[in-house]
Formats: sequence, structure tokens, C-alpha cells
Amino acid sequence: MNKNDLIGAVADVSGLSKSDAVKAVEAVFDSISAALTKGDEVRLVGFGTFSVATRKASTGRNPRTGEPMEIKASSQPKFKPGKGLKDAVN
Repeated sequence: MNKNDLIGAVADVSGLSKSDAVKAVEAVFDSISAALTKGDEVRLVGFGTFSVATRKASTGRNPRTGEPMEIKASSQPKFKPGKGLKDAVN
């Protein structure tokens, strides 16, 4: 399922028009992104938790040349599925 499929499914299930479903889905994505950008955690009970993990700077190797290279510290979004989602999939 891609984003357009998700929008279509939301429109069908909720009875919203396609343009309203686009706004709703975009609003959810934007809200989650904004919360993660601020460093907050987004908990959706029964679905899962979105959070931000910080990766430390490290030294790696260039696969082509074998030379050491510095890898910068970064923040990575993470998702941990909730019990309801796990049970639905299994």
C-alpha cells in the first residue's frame, strides 16, 4: 500500500471525500513529524510508538578504498509496534 492507496482507503472507510482524506492523512503525517522534530514521542495506544533515537558519531571505513572515515552523529526516527498491531498481524 502506498500513500495514494492509504488516502483512498481512509476516504472509503470514513466516508470523507478524497480531498478531505488527503488533508486528514497529510495532517496526521505532519503532526507526527512535528512532534518528532521537537524530540517528543508519539504514542498511539494499540498501534505503536514513534520516537527519536540519537546515534553517536563513529568511525567507519569507505567500502571502495578501505580508508577510515568519520560518520557524524544523527537522529533517527524509530517505530515500535504496539500489542494491538502485533496481534492483528499475527
